[in-house]
Amino acid sequence: MKTITTTKDLAEYCEMARDYPYVTIDTEFLRERTYYSKLCLVQLAVRSDDPDAAVLVDPLVDGLSLEPLYDLFRDEGVVKVFHAARQDLEIFFIEGNVFPIPLFDTQAAAMVCGFGEQVGYETLVRKIAKEQVDKSSRFTDWSRRPLTDAQKIYAIGDVTHLRDVYEYLDAKIKKTNRNKWVEEELKVLLNPKTYVVEPENAWKRVKTRNSSGRFLAIVKELAAFRETYAQSRNIPRNRVYKDDAMLEIASTKPKSLQDLGRSRMLMREARKGDISAGILEAVANGLSMDPDDFPKPDRSREKLQVNPALADLLRVLLKSKAEAAGVAVKLIATAAELDAIAAGRRDGKSLTGWRKEVFGNDALRLCNGEIALTAKGSTVHVVDV
Repeated sequence: MKTITTTKDLAEYCEMARDYPYVTIDTEFLRERTYYSKLCLVQLAVRSDDPDAAVLVDPLVDGLSLEPLYDLFRDEGVVKVFHAARQDLEIFFIEGNVFPIPLFDTQAAAMVCGFGEQVGYETLVRKIAKEQVDKSSRFTDWSRRPLTDAQKIYAIGDVTHLRDVYEYLDAKIKKTNRNKWVEEELKVLLNPKTYVVEPENAWKRVKTRNSSGRFLAIVKELAAFRETYAQSRNIPRNRVYKDDAMLEIASTKPKSLQDLGRSRMLMREARKGDISAGILEAVANGLSMDPDDFPKPDRSREKLQVNPALADLLRVLLKSKAEAAGVAVKLIATAAELDAIAAGRRDGKSLTGWRKEVFGNDALRLCNGEIALTAKGSTVHVVDV
């Protein structure tokens, strides 16, 4: 199989790919030791009998630019096909400030075609392409060179089998007129906000049961410093300090290096230098924060007055609607969303878009007493009241 190592060869391949209706794409990357993913390999394939229809692209080679690939991403005449595209798209957005348009994600498509929630690539290949995927090289170090033959075979399989998966799912979606369903699922993947973590909002990712305003103010400042520090040095946030250490610091409120040295959970590297200075400054900022500016966690769901009988009826309705549509129940609505509807909330995802057509409209009618549910054998029917 061919490995592309020059910008010229990549440009020639991408120009050739423009003659095809779609190109399948995958990546291999590392993220264990960095904040941002390190792109190690790009796999590309078009539907052709040419032995070079599927290629590997080595982005670690000095002088190779991915700009020809980004130009292909911008070409709306060629569908870009991924499986579980989120992490791939994050890499291309961060490095190239570009999204592949139009995008087709076979995981999202498989969900609306009845293959279950977050179905894996291996499962789709086995069920659709009737092939087995060798996953033995999945967790290898993709940054090491040269790549082994086993790594290359594994990597190229992620785009060659994907052609069969895409063609099957694309045909099924067109046949069932569910194109808009897939487009709705892909909106979040094509939104830049999906991939940008703002330091001032980083505290929302930290799980704590302490709702004290002053405590959360310190957590907010500590989380913002950690995010900024990790981003600027491209290291994992947990390498700065972990969540449990952050919560301990927010509780003990150290004001000096001596105080900080008493921490049980803080790593040794964080007790000195820039990190320790940042921690002490963050604690001081949290302690001096005006109460009007305290972060306020979303506690709205804790106050919901759920009608348990209505919630149970909504579950029955959802199961019936999901079976009729041939999609996973959780793809339409979660248990928490059903409880929210039963408590009077009307802002959930299940009440918008295609989910509203499949389930939401009747869910609202059920809440309003406009319909009832009857059972005949194992089938549930909706009856107008």
